[in-house]
Amino acid sequence: MAKERANVLLTRIVPVLFLVALMLTAGYISGDTDTSPQPGAAVYRKITAERAKEMMDGDERFILLDVRTDAEFRERRISGAVLIPHLEIRERAPDELPDKDALIMVYCLRGARSAAAANELVGMGYTNVYDLGGIVDWKYETAGGAQ
Repeated sequence: MAKERANVLLTRIVPVLFLVALMLTAGYISGDTDTSPQPGAAVYRKITAERAKEMMDGDERFILLDVRTDAEFRERRISGAVLIPHLEIRERAPDELPDKDALIMVYCLRGARSAAAANELVGMGYTNVYDLGGIVDWKYETAGGAQ
């Protein structure tokens, strides 16, 4: 009985601990800040939806990357976004995002997947990556089924 309780406890705690570790290693922080603890290491920057909108309204070319599921993307998305689900970044980014110096702004639903995807992109050599967090914080126009 005690062993069963320990197994149940582990099956509930381990996923939570994994998520916490993922958020910590992915640089899940707020503000417009660098996420690298090592000087000179590649980084992505966390930005607010307001800052992302300012950047999008500027003259610089950018890629807006949605890393949610296809169903989430069809339901509601930021206009002009490209979909690459976060679990497919490693396989698809080299072909679909060939310019490693391009300005890439990444978002998901609430911010955890965008942080993980931004971290993955930086690890793959992308140099100009911004994590704008979740579409839940986007108070501007969207496209898709639900508005």
